[in-house]
Amino acid sequence: MNFNSFQFLIFYPIVAVLNYVVPRKYRWIPLLIASYYFYLSWNAKLFFLILFTTAVSYASGLLIEKKPKQKMLWMIISIVSSLSILFFFKYYNFVAGTIGNFFGADLTLQLVLPVGISFYTFQTLSYSIDVYRGTIKAEHNFFYYALFVSFFPQLVAGPIERPDNLLPQLKEEHKFNSSDLYIGAKRMLAGFFKKIVVADTAAIYVNAVYNNPGETGGLAIIIATVLFAMQIYCDFSGYTDIAIGCARIMGYRLMQNFDRPYSAQNIRDFWARWHISLSSWFKDYLYIPLGGNKKGYKRQLINLFIVFMVSGLWHGAEWTFILWGLLHGIYRVVGELTYKKREKLYKSIGIDTSKPIIRMFRTTITFVLVCFAWIFFRANNTKELLLILKKLFTSFGVSTFASELGLTFSGALIMILAIVIMVLLDRKLTLPEYTSPSGAKMLGGTSLYILWAILLAWLLLLASNGSSAFIYFQF
Repeated sequence: MNFNSFQFLIFYPIVAVLNYVVPRKYRWIPLLIASYYFYLSWNAKLFFLILFTTAVSYASGLLIEKKPKQKMLWMIISIVSSLSILFFFKYYNFVAGTIGNFFGADLTLQLVLPVGISFYTFQTLSYSIDVYRGTIKAEHNFFYYALFVSFFPQLVAGPIERPDNLLPQLKEEHKFNSSDLYIGAKRMLAGFFKKIVVADTAAIYVNAVYNNPGETGGLAIIIATVLFAMQIYCDFSGYTDIAIGCARIMGYRLMQNFDRPYSAQNIRDFWARWHISLSSWFKDYLYIPLGGNKKGYKRQLINLFIVFMVSGLWHGAEWTFILWGLLHGIYRVVGELTYKKREKLYKSIGIDTSKPIIRMFRTTITFVLVCFAWIFFRANNTKELLLILKKLFTSFGVSTFASELGLTFSGALIMILAIVIMVLLDRKLTLPEYTSPSGAKMLGGTSLYILWAILLAWLLLLASNGSSAFIYFQF
């Protein structure tokens, strides 16, 4: 079920009430049943996959702890089994199609990508690796571990939780807290606004261009790409806000996944703010094991490039995603290679990089680079990608871009207003009241209550148009 569905609006309050009514000792029962029901509502036929991955990683954790001399073997078994399932369902047809095209044969299969498989697979991998490293102890209660893997607020699209954060919380006593209800509800409302008002509205104009690249020009592509930057951010961070809000109301703290990424000063800063749970996962479980920055400068650059290539592949089994990851890898490598020279140049010509105008300039350049990379991410396939890139630099008629987008003057004003409100929401959601463990302070004020009332009214107006799935559900 979608967060933005009528079914969820009935499902969630029941689960939230049970979370507080049922005694702590037995609370895992309704939460686990609810989480599995949430997953089953997507595709009941593939339910065995999450059960298998859960069982194998759980057993591996126990064996790693019980038989330390064989712990590497059990960790490898857990990793290989989880990644094998992920590879088969997500990447088999991509590899088979590539090979088949070369030999002129159809080797693909009729496969359905299980929702959330990339997210819960990485969660189980982090558990097995952490038990192997000795940073956490193996969980002996299978049901608590199963709940950690399948916890419904973040099951489908993250954040990718770490066992040392979420597992202990599942066992703790959680008493109803009005502050958690207040802050969690506001966070959910902000998430719904981002998704339904900003992302789904921007999608109308983005789809008009990217689904018809042969009928559009360069200026329309630029505008659609900027709107896609807003769409994918509001879609994904909106999901995260709803997930964090859901969990917060029930007394659980999920990790932050976004921190105003489009205010980043450079690409490195962008990735410290975008999809933080995935970026930190790759750092801890891929970049550092590859050697990080401790095996020489050249090796560090190679490791960075590998991480971004894998990141692109993680996002989807298409060359467009791989190219997107490689482009960000190039950004990061070039950034590292030129960092000292750039800082030396700024100093030599007397540029103070702390001044607002310089920071704004750097933020703008970073946003342009990120948006250019989004073209690779959004293009439907490599053929259309090449056409879009060609038109981006060669077709610049300005008279028809509005009709190409399907954008009216009133539509443009509404879109701009929605984006401005989204920016204000992001500033608010980074305040300590929302991000700190306690978050006891109530946020109020007449102007703020008016803002929340406007958001709610706008949501109710657009919600009747129907719900659409979140973009990251496909990953």
